[in-house]
Amino acid sequence: MAAEPRTAAMHLSSIIRPDAIIVPLSATKRDGAITELSQALVVAGACSSAQGSDAAKLALKREKRGSTGFGHGVAVPHARLPWEHAPIAAFGIASEGIDFKALDREPVRAVFLLLTPEGQPDAHVAAMESIFAAIGNASFRRFLHQAKDAAAVMDLVTELESGAIRAG
Repeated sequence: MAAEPRTAAMHLSSIIRPDAIIVPLSATKRDGAITELSQALVVAGACSSAQGSDAAKLALKREKRGSTGFGHGVAVPHARLPWEHAPIAAFGIASEGIDFKALDREPVRAVFLLLTPEGQPDAHVAAMESIFAAIGNASFRRFLHQAKDAAAVMDLVTELESGAIRAG
């Protein structure tokens, strides 16, 4: 039996749209945060208004099947869309925390909205692995929760990818 092909590593910096980072999020509830982040991708020109609306609907539908609040104050709502784009993500920080019904029952402060092409499951997996690798680093999460603006978020991503932020 042949082994499954391994997905190519994907850098978080290639997924997150710097112009779709919101610090702080205005939304105080899960559905509002997902909608706000999908609209940030529209405003950034990463997708059309119709795609942004579809993305929010699909991510909310996915969220109803099970929380994407993975713990440690992080949620990764996601949707697969019928488009040709590479994976893209918006990111937001909720200063007060949002109830995502997270696995650890803690409020979510960092929200990644990931959108991937529905016909490219390997790209979806690679994008999710990139996000999970980043949020699995306790130092990165701690710094991320403290970021004050989009530039600080992207600086942290760059530092993480360069190895300047060590696990800890």
